[in-house]
Amino acid sequence: MSKNIVLLILLSSVCYSQQIRPNIIFIFSDDHDQRAISAYGNALIKTPNIDRIAQNGTVFENSFCTNSICAPSRAVILTGKHSHLNSVPDNRNETRFDSSQVTFPKILKENGYTTAIVGKWHLKSNPTGFDYWEILNDQGQYYNPEFISKEGARIRNGYATDLTTDLAINFLKDRDKSKPFLLMCQNKAPHRNFMPKIKYIGMYDSVLFPLPATFNRDYTKMGSAAQEQKQSIAKDMMPVYDLKLFPAIALANSLSGINDKNPYFAWLSEAKRLNPEEMEKWVNAYMPRQIEFLQIPKDEKSIAEWKFQSFMRDYMATIYSVDENVGRLLDYLDQNNLAQNTIVVYSSDQGFWLGENGWFDKRFMFEKSMRMPLIVKWPGVTDKNKRVTQMVQNLDYAQTFLEMAGIKSPSDMQGKSLVPLLKDPNVQWDRDYLYYQYFEYPDAHRVQPHYGIRSNEYKLIYFPLHNEWEFYNLKADPDEQYNLIGESGLKKTIAIHKLRLNELRKQYLVKP
Repeated sequence: MSKNIVLLILLSSVCYSQQIRPNIIFIFSDDHDQRAISAYGNALIKTPNIDRIAQNGTVFENSFCTNSICAPSRAVILTGKHSHLNSVPDNRNETRFDSSQVTFPKILKENGYTTAIVGKWHLKSNPTGFDYWEILNDQGQYYNPEFISKEGARIRNGYATDLTTDLAINFLKDRDKSKPFLLMCQNKAPHRNFMPKIKYIGMYDSVLFPLPATFNRDYTKMGSAAQEQKQSIAKDMMPVYDLKLFPAIALANSLSGINDKNPYFAWLSEAKRLNPEEMEKWVNAYMPRQIEFLQIPKDEKSIAEWKFQSFMRDYMATIYSVDENVGRLLDYLDQNNLAQNTIVVYSSDQGFWLGENGWFDKRFMFEKSMRMPLIVKWPGVTDKNKRVTQMVQNLDYAQTFLEMAGIKSPSDMQGKSLVPLLKDPNVQWDRDYLYYQYFEYPDAHRVQPHYGIRSNEYKLIYFPLHNEWEFYNLKADPDEQYNLIGESGLKKTIAIHKLRLNELRKQYLVKP
């Protein structure tokens, strides 16, 4: 056999291996709670397009974050390292992601993948390791948002979720088709202040969302951290910013000169970006809410419950556009012969309080904010509607993506590849405890810094500012209403969890 023939065979082999490596699309939303995804069996809202991923994929029922807040979750996913090691422990303005460190997109790019990220980045420094990027400026805006790319900043007219998906599809059209690709499509939605696309405002106004059983929980019977928090729907949701209750003077001027000089609408950081025609539609869409509020009783209980319904209706309407745009991406894959070799992952940076304990937002290690969605469709690997019950974390994503591409992960990444679970949900999984740590205080919602571990049955949390421990039986008390730290019958179990907590802190290189 001649040398030329051998060389041709080798080149053909390389090209073939490039072709069969899977493409990866990572659709990542912000604050999208599991209970607002119908694939998780919850009736709060229907999400038929996200469900399409689940119907031919795997749903992780016990998926959790390491630090329930936006920028830190993103940094953990990129690096496969806990917050205390990846340079982003919190959301503060001075906290910037160290773009020089190793990330899984950089490794994929070095190994022949075309890489792209569009939408919310929120890590202060510019993205590195991507062939193409166009990101929202900081948190981003919902209406007519500013995007930043290698070419600079520009305003794109439209709704952020639609625009982010437009950019994702444009990348798919224009990419180097000789290479496999990684596309990270990251939505701002449904992050506070929950601004739906104008035509979807009010779409859930006829729905009465069930009030959580713990909505009126007495904080005085909880620990210091719960008593100090500032994420109460009743007390801390802002009437204009969150609930779109604009003052009468603003209404009087709404159709004649809404602009930045109007002090009332200056509070509406999103709505003031609208042009006059859009603003008129926006005001008219929210007019029924103003009338409804005038008609309700003005006692604390009635106002708190009205705020809950108002918040939930906007939150769910914002998710409607997320699901709609997931459908657009899936349709593009189907229509362009990409679906059979493209892994599609849907997730969100953390969970979100939907009125439980009377709260919104996240941050706490409690289940509602620590638990996050994770749904994976991998053609040829995941069967229809598999369910995985083992505990996993966003710490695992980087190594999972690398193994999906046939690439060995760096030894200093701290997670575990989920590929074995994707291939066989019943495979032996040796993770018995998850480590969590929250750092940001006293900014924003005044949630105290804390850390702890979660096992399949129990959760141990330590709040150092007050030297307070909390311990919950997750099987008997899934809503975490009863702190059992002082129970004499649980002394041995609590001691085991404290020992394991110290061991995990050493394993993950947490400084004392």
